[in-house]
Amino acid sequence: MSAKLTAIKNEVQKVIVGQEEMIDSLLIGLLCEGHILLEGVPGLAKTTTVNTLAKTLGLEFKRVQFTPDLLPSDIIGTEIYDPKNNEFRVKHGPIFTNLLLADEINRAPAKVQSALLEAMQERQVTIADETFKIQRPFLTLATQNPIEQEGAYSLPEAQLDRFMLKIVVGYNTKDEEIEIVTRIAEGKFDEVQSVATAEDLKQLQEEVKNIHIDEALKQYIVNLIFATREPENYGLEKYKEYIQYGASPRASINLFMAARAYAYLRGKEYVTPVDIAHMSKDVLRHRIIMSYEAEAEGVTSDEIIEKILEAVDIP
Repeated sequence: MSAKLTAIKNEVQKVIVGQEEMIDSLLIGLLCEGHILLEGVPGLAKTTTVNTLAKTLGLEFKRVQFTPDLLPSDIIGTEIYDPKNNEFRVKHGPIFTNLLLADEINRAPAKVQSALLEAMQERQVTIADETFKIQRPFLTLATQNPIEQEGAYSLPEAQLDRFMLKIVVGYNTKDEEIEIVTRIAEGKFDEVQSVATAEDLKQLQEEVKNIHIDEALKQYIVNLIFATREPENYGLEKYKEYIQYGASPRASINLFMAARAYAYLRGKEYVTPVDIAHMSKDVLRHRIIMSYEAEAEGVTSDEIIEKILEAVDIP
């Protein structure tokens, strides 16, 4: 790992105890300029981690608390009347930033969630009849409570596909929880310093692009994606009924990018099959649309991905 990335990670860990996989995933999102969806029950430091990461980078950061009464204009902005000049002018919303924290994104209805689609994909926003570019880097870091929690909505499939990774955040270990309680009780949380700039981040993103990935590994990535669409061609006939729709072409692109970024995080100059397999669940779990039969029998997309990793030949 580069010295700059190590410094960023060390700063985040001044505040966040454990949750190393979540921190690494957020760094991968930054390196690839890919949007991240964090899912976990309340109280697992999802929001705090994103907030802390923004401070370490010195980037512009805005947070939107998603609620059932939120409107699209609350996010992207709207035209307002200026009585002094007797004209309408555009007021930009919080989406015009570098890091947008969409907190509890699944608590807002679909029309609000879909307002993010153009910004997430095209890095631009249309207000009235004008289109505005969003400055780069631009990342949406969204948190959501699990769907079974009260007052939550399912995210539209089209929006889910815009997220590069979906990270399932688990509970801390006992030792980590003791450390959290101790820090809170004694007020031992250190002040986070800005240790990188937008230019530093751009340089890191360029270095990731130089990570080598062999042609055989590119084929391995495509085989994994096609196994979600045509499981019967990979000896997984009995799982075909569980998959309503396989992963989209964005999955191939994102798995390629994520594997390179993960290899870079590990201080390697090339990608291995282990890097690809490690990132597969985070890239694919939200892109495989499960059938009614799968839901009825309790089969999850993570289980399907595990079977695919076992079935597809490793180069």
